[in-house]
Amino acid sequence: MSFFKKFFTKEKEADLDKGLEKTKESFFSQIGKAIAGKSKVDEEFLDQLEQILISSDVGLETTVKIIDRLEAKVEEVKYLNTSELNQILKEVIVDILGENNTVDIEDYELPEDTKPYIILVVGVNGVGKTTTIGKLAYQFKKKGKNIVLGAGDTFRAAAVDQLKIWSERTGVNFFSKGMNTDPAAVAYETVQYAENNKIDLAIIDTAGRLHTKRHLMDELTKIKKSIDKKQPGAPHEVLLVLDATTGQNAIEQAKRFTEATDVTGIVLTKLDGSAKGGVVLGISDQFKIPIRYIGVGEGVEQLQVFNKKAFVESLFK
Repeated sequence: MSFFKKFFTKEKEADLDKGLEKTKESFFSQIGKAIAGKSKVDEEFLDQLEQILISSDVGLETTVKIIDRLEAKVEEVKYLNTSELNQILKEVIVDILGENNTVDIEDYELPEDTKPYIILVVGVNGVGKTTTIGKLAYQFKKKGKNIVLGAGDTFRAAAVDQLKIWSERTGVNFFSKGMNTDPAAVAYETVQYAENNKIDLAIIDTAGRLHTKRHLMDELTKIKKSIDKKQPGAPHEVLLVLDATTGQNAIEQAKRFTEATDVTGIVLTKLDGSAKGGVVLGISDQFKIPIRYIGVGEGVEQLQVFNKKAFVESLFK
C-alpha cells in the first residue's frame, strides 16, 4: 500500500495505551522486581529477563537476540537503574521492529493508479479475520472509497453470513456465490465485479481451515492465480490475521501461512485481551513481514495502523 504520514490523535494514543495495559502490567512489573537492588546487569538478571521475555511470548530466538544486544549495550555501564534499563530495552526493541520494513505511519492511502486495489485476507477460524475485514471496510469507506467484500470462505455458512452483515453495517458492496462453491471462482468474480462497477477496493475473505499444509498451499495458490488471471499483478496485498492471545500458536500459524502463500502484511488482533503482547516482537523478528494493523479493542476505530514508535512509546510509558 502507499501511504501518507500524520500524527497520532489523542484518541488513538489513548486506545493504544489501554490496549497494551495487560502486557505492560505483566512485563514491566516483573522487570522492576528482577532489577530491584541490583547495581549492574549480571547473569542472574539476564536469566530472569530471559524468562520474562519468553513468558511474554517473545519467542526463544528473538529473546536470545534481545539479550545479546542488551549485553552489548550495557557492557561498559557500571551502574544501571530501572529507568536506564528500560531506555536500553526500548532502543533494542525499536531496532528489532525496524528490521521488517514496517514504516511508521498513521494511516494508509490506496494508490490512485491501481483500481481496483485487491486485498486477500488469510488466517485460521477464530482469529477475528471477518471482523478485521469489516473494520477495514469501515475505515476505507470513511475515506470515500467504493468497496466490495468477496465471500471467499465458502465452506462455513457463518463466514458468508457474517461478512454480509459487515457489508450492510458499513454500507459497502457484497459479492458471494453462496456455500460450497469454488473459492477461486469467487475471488475471480469478485475482481470482475469490482472492475465492472468501478470499485476502488476489493477485500476477499478466504477459508480458515488449516488441515494439511499441502491442502492450504494448493487452495491459496489457486485463489491467487485466479485473481492474477483477472487482474495481472493482483492481489496487491495478502494480509495474514493472527490472534495475539494465542501467543506461540500465532507464530506457528504464521509459519504455515508464509510457507503457503506470499504474505505481505500481518494484522495482530486482540492485543487488548492479552498480557503477551511480546508476540509482536517475535512475529516481527522471525518473519520480517511488516505488521500493518493491530487490534487494541472491539471498536471499529480500534483496529489501528501499526506504528512501531508509537507502540514502543506506549509500551514503555
